[in-house]
Amino acid sequence: MMLPLIARAEKYGSRTAIIEQNVAFTYDLLLKDSACFARGLLEDRNDLTEERVAFLTPRGFIYAALQWGIWRAGGIAVPLCELHPPAELEHVIRDSNANIIVGHPQFRSRLFRIAEALGVRFLQTDEFSDSAMRPLPEIDLKRRAMILYTSGTTGKPKGVVSTHHNIQAQVTSLVQAWEWTADDTILHVLPLHHIHGIVNVLTCALWSGAQCQIQPGFDAREVWRACIENHVTLFMAVPTIYVKLIAFWEKLPPHHQQIMSEACKKIRLMVSGSAALPVWVLEKWKAITGHTILERYGMTEIGMALSNPLRGERVPGYVGTPLPGIEVRLVDEAGNLAQHHTAGEIQVRGPAVFLEYWRRPEETKKEFSKGWFRTGDIAVAERGNYRILGRKSTDIIKTGGYKVSALEIEEVLRTHPGITECAVVGQEDPEWGERICAALVLRSGEKLTLDELRAWGKERIAPYKVPTRVLILDDLPRNPLGKVKKPDIRKLFDRRRFDENRQQPVRI
Repeated sequence: MMLPLIARAEKYGSRTAIIEQNVAFTYDLLLKDSACFARGLLEDRNDLTEERVAFLTPRGFIYAALQWGIWRAGGIAVPLCELHPPAELEHVIRDSNANIIVGHPQFRSRLFRIAEALGVRFLQTDEFSDSAMRPLPEIDLKRRAMILYTSGTTGKPKGVVSTHHNIQAQVTSLVQAWEWTADDTILHVLPLHHIHGIVNVLTCALWSGAQCQIQPGFDAREVWRACIENHVTLFMAVPTIYVKLIAFWEKLPPHHQQIMSEACKKIRLMVSGSAALPVWVLEKWKAITGHTILERYGMTEIGMALSNPLRGERVPGYVGTPLPGIEVRLVDEAGNLAQHHTAGEIQVRGPAVFLEYWRRPEETKKEFSKGWFRTGDIAVAERGNYRILGRKSTDIIKTGGYKVSALEIEEVLRTHPGITECAVVGQEDPEWGERICAALVLRSGEKLTLDELRAWGKERIAPYKVPTRVLILDDLPRNPLGKVKKPDIRKLFDRRRFDENRQQPVRI
């Protein structure tokens, strides 16, 4: 069968699908170019039959066309992150067992070396051409469609596999709940290797026949400019972005502030997710724009599960009620349904829930309980409205909208020649949600500045995973069994003031 996403695009034809740097691309062109990519990937074959295709392009039309091309050829899309250093890119490519790597020319040097080392076919996006017209394969919705990599408590990121049916269920749930239409235009500033940017923004827009205005990246000035000059009806971001937009607005003279605030009145919905939205940010944004930000809850494995209402009261500090087609329950430590007003783990069931962790059958099995996915997030429900309390695991840090594994960072830090021991924790922060903090024990006679550590770290892990605060300790606090006491380390960071411009670790 033809994928419903593709069939719907054929109806939208000459309508604008994507706007990139003031250039408009139609649905017709998206269909044409995605078919070209699909035929180039297939070569002489009839179907990729779920071969993994890892790809890295700039944000914009080419990303969507290539992603659709992979799907139309019968492949599994594995989006790569342009912020990731070669070691992390190689992990994703190797772990997903990608058969093909596709890269834009600007990323060739990074990707070609990996492809050569792994013996994987490499294609450059400008090498595809209009090949002879030939039919593309019929794609069953039960097929695997995408693998997104997310940090877990076991260290290295693991691949979350979604089928076409899973993605369609995620999209249709949000389209219904947030009343997407073909008249909408969304401003896209989010990463395109993350479910928030791929599904909630790009795919929902293209499913609805709407316009997606994709910016090269987040820039507060450009976001405000787009809100003033363009026809924007939807905006979705993480709390850190709203904090930066507020800070930019506050620095301007009153008449400029008024123009910006007035421009927001034409936007019908503003959404925040991927991390808890501080109440002060919600209240300040409402004072500036008149909008009460809609907060929702989701994760890579389940899509979006909970949302404040589009129409109705949005309660600060709460993430709302189950979205259409999603079942949610709270379970206590004994595995029983949590009692009224009692905290429990969020468990989710429904067609939007992912298929499996790639090549990790035991871990997949462990994360499900009789068909319910165990999120690891703790919440309470009051009159059906959920409030997130935190994670079961202290080794997951949510920073700037990203979910990061403390264990993964620790593994990397231990390879530093000057570090003998380390422990990574998250420290609550009004802008980032949590800052990544590292307590280090150095080898005798060694010295290490924060600048030196960050420069070293950025060559090995993504910049958003590199610690921004460091304490140098003689020993890490441990319990009688020798286990590091992370709550005590977090307290050490909380007791100290950090000058973010000074860029020096604190020795205690």
